[in-house]
Amino acid sequence: MGEKQAVEKQHINTIESIAADLQKLGVKQGMNVIVHSSLSSLGWVCGGPVAVIEALMKVVTEEGMIVMPSQSAHLSDPANWMAPPVPEEWWETIRETMPAYDSKTTPTRGLGAVPELFRTYRNVMRSEHPALSFAGWGKGKEAILHPHPLNDGLGEDSPLGRMVENNFYILLIGVGHDSNTSMHLAEHADPTIKEQIQYAPIIENGKRVWKKYKEIAYDDEKFPAIGEQYEKIGRVNNGKIGLAEAKLFPQKEAVEFAKKWMIENASN
Repeated sequence: MGEKQAVEKQHINTIESIAADLQKLGVKQGMNVIVHSSLSSLGWVCGGPVAVIEALMKVVTEEGMIVMPSQSAHLSDPANWMAPPVPEEWWETIRETMPAYDSKTTPTRGLGAVPELFRTYRNVMRSEHPALSFAGWGKGKEAILHPHPLNDGLGEDSPLGRMVENNFYILLIGVGHDSNTSMHLAEHADPTIKEQIQYAPIIENGKRVWKKYKEIAYDDEKFPAIGEQYEKIGRVNNGKIGLAEAKLFPQKEAVEFAKKWMIENASN
């Protein structure tokens, strides 16, 4: 192992050091920020996801707002599951017995340790979409998170749409633009985007129901290319949080750029 690798392996991250890194990147008291993160990318963290969340709260304070995606994509029709698929003979049983979405207990899926802990954290509120929810902490969280319409869960009338109108920043910690949920809002501007029918178990009028709803066919494969182009003209702060590459940039500017890209490249 080389000398540089040895030093990096010995690097320790604490609440204080992560908070200092966040401030150096440009995160400020009173800022509204939507966070996407990879805990393992930071290196060794004393306190794990707790330290990351506490550092974010320490810097932003309750005068600002922290939001993280808390999506639960597993609450969906098993006929569409690919990672992994399940036998077709199980489908009907799953549809009949899968527990309904509960904002307090339904776990996230595929988002990592930080958002999974954040959704359970003190004074954190979660929106009511069974598959595309967000969790938020800080000033004004109720107005951002509620209501969360079942149809077009990442559209203009969703919490994501309200974030854009409330001067949020996007913070990427150790992840790329393919993890940037805000770009899904821009997909609604694509004139060629297809609609699809989704299903999820929810509580309606006090009873569990297998609910049908409308969504567009979200696709994050183009997001890295959009992000690369945006970074050439956008106001992007680049830096490090621990050992992780990090980016901070205004959400509305990035979404408007992505919308324009989607329209101009709609036939591609």
